[in-house]
Parts: sequence; structure tokens; C-alpha cells
Amino acid sequence: VQLQASGGGLVQAGGSLRLSCAATGLTFSNYAMGWFRQTPGKEREFVAAIVRSGLAPRYADSVKGRFAISRDDAEDVVYLSMNSLTPEDTAVYYCALRPLAKYPIAAAREYDYWGQGTQVTVSS
Repeated sequence: VQLQASGGGLVQAGGSLRLSCAATGLTFSNYAMGWFRQTPGKEREFVAAIVRSGLAPRYADSVKGRFAISRDDAEDVVYLSMNSLTPEDTAVYYCALRPLAKYPIAAAREYDYWGQGTQVTVSS
């Protein structure tokens, strides 16, 4: 199983980015996906999670209304659309994968596979 995250970069405050995470080596539709982020010296922080398209995703309070997670099971990709970015969103963003559950899972320890991370830097 491999997860390849991309789409990070440098953006000004108020701007937008869309992260992608492509999964290979598994039947993607059988798995739930999550996005997490981490800054130096801090623990990995939950951002968003999705079980299946059409079911309600889950978001951290800090990103609700600004970020949107989605998945394309035909392309084996999960996306994180990020709008109204602030410097506090600066972090390395990781995608993660776990077996399907009834609800989106926020705990990082519940995820089995992780992507390599993509840096998002928001300038003020």
C-alpha cells in the first residue's frame, strides 16, 4: 500500500490550495481516509476524515467551513480543498488510510497507512 500526497506549497493568507492523495496497492473503496497535519514540536493533529462519498465527513473545529474533504473512488484519490487559509494552517499535511468504519475517525492511532506529507506554508 502506498499513499502519495501532493499539492502543497506557499500561499498568501486568504488563499486556497487543494491537496491530493493517491492510493495504490489496495481496493480504495474499502478504506476510509483522513487528513492530518503537524508542525515542529507538536503532535499530529486531525484535520478531516471521510468514510464514503455521500456520507457526512468530519472536520476539526479549526477548519470547519474552510476545508472540504472529498474522495474519488474511480481514481483512488482523496482531496482536501483548503480555503481562507491563515498562517495557523502552516504545517506538513499527511493523508492516512484505515479500514472502513461506520463514522469518520479522528484518532491518528486508528490509521494504518500514511503518506509522506506535503508542506503547506501560509504567509501573512
